[in-house]
Amino acid sequence: MKLRPRALLWIAIGAYGAGFGALSILRYRAYNTGRFDLGNMSQAVWATAHGHPLAVTNLQGEQVSRLGSHVDPILVAFAPLWWIWPSPSMLVTAQAVAIALGALPVFWLARKRLGSERAALGFALAYLLYPAVQWLTLNEFHPVALACPLLLFAFWYLDEDRLAAFAAFAVLAALTKEEIPLVIAGMGLWYAVSRRNWLVGGAIAAIGVVLTAISVEVILPHFNSGASSRFYERYGALGSSPGEILKTLFTHPGRLAEAAFDHEGIHYLLDLLVPLLLLALAAPLVLVAALPELGLNLLSATHTQSSIHHHYTAGLIPPLVVATVLGAARVTRDRPNLRVPLAMAAVGAMVVANFVLGAVPFWRDLPEGQSYQAYASHVSNHDRITDRALRLIPDDAVVSATNSLGSHLSGRRRFLSFPYIRDAQWVAADETQPGYADRWDPLATATDLAALRRNRSWRLVFSDDGVLVFKRTASKT
Repeated sequence: MKLRPRALLWIAIGAYGAGFGALSILRYRAYNTGRFDLGNMSQAVWATAHGHPLAVTNLQGEQVSRLGSHVDPILVAFAPLWWIWPSPSMLVTAQAVAIALGALPVFWLARKRLGSERAALGFALAYLLYPAVQWLTLNEFHPVALACPLLLFAFWYLDEDRLAAFAAFAVLAALTKEEIPLVIAGMGLWYAVSRRNWLVGGAIAAIGVVLTAISVEVILPHFNSGASSRFYERYGALGSSPGEILKTLFTHPGRLAEAAFDHEGIHYLLDLLVPLLLLALAAPLVLVAALPELGLNLLSATHTQSSIHHHYTAGLIPPLVVATVLGAARVTRDRPNLRVPLAMAAVGAMVVANFVLGAVPFWRDLPEGQSYQAYASHVSNHDRITDRALRLIPDDAVVSATNSLGSHLSGRRRFLSFPYIRDAQWVAADETQPGYADRWDPLATATDLAALRRNRSWRLVFSDDGVLVFKRTASKT
């Protein structure tokens, strides 16, 4: 029996959600996730499920609101799911399923614009095979990753002039991170120009800008003791506030261009655009929606922002994919018979891109002779020893742990990152994995663990294969 494109689409969505959900869980079980960032999200969801909305422990050991770091209140929606499946595995699985469902609006849009279900299936499969999408799925769990499918649904409904449905998905997307409303603002500009509906499009654009301004200038400072977001430090060379960065844009544009289009920035752009066969460039108006996120990533001094391996692509993927579909429609306007072959070429390009850039090429060797994901998702004997060690720690105890153990222990009221101990009753450390401070001082964790061994207020209750668990034996002085 020959399957119709829609049936094949649902099979692909199901396979992606199941496959990447399982791979994400294995990465968690293999301790290839950490306090930063899966543990942070797990604690916020755990706290919400236990009556403390979005409460987390910061690096200094203070109880604060998650909204002081990022405006992503959509995390609250996961509290009911935590009651059913109280595990970080639930978060990474939900993320994989949500991103997989983003193929639906891609299919609908391509079917409408290209007039072919076969071509639409090709572009939907290209979305699922896009290396940036796969890396986004496997990059632990971040609320902003949900913006990817939500923005795709929002764009579809906007293209259909179904403004109520668009507004619902746009609002949900805006709740995933503070800069996402700027992407929605870009969608409003596209709508205003393409539909000649200046009132509605302008209103969408204005609301998007206002929402981001409120998040950045009101909500973040309110939950951060009046201070601006620490993430401005990533743009220190250009200014310490949005206003200063905008001033630099007009007074020293060359400085911004130099920061954005260095070797790393060009490589980042190629990784995003080439797998899409550069078709997105044929629909430049849609790409206006990508500019805010692209600018934030290219201008940042934090290298992870200009890499497709991290969650910073979440707001970029939807406009790039939409522009690719519209670009394909434009370049085949006079030759519709080329639409299916072009869609198949897009799938082929994604297969090649997966070989070079993808998140799941089991053939990519590591120095140890193992492929990347085979290594990252392999639950080793060391991991089973770690499981046994962490079972010693009560669920309600205050604990301090090294980063790799953080996602497994942060589902509690208070959780500290070692070497910060403060009122911790337990300390867990994996000497084979780097600690939080090791990114600045490689000897920090080793030095602090040596001091803890000598401290008579602490007793070593577990030691095996580099995994250590200490219990406080005396009152904190």
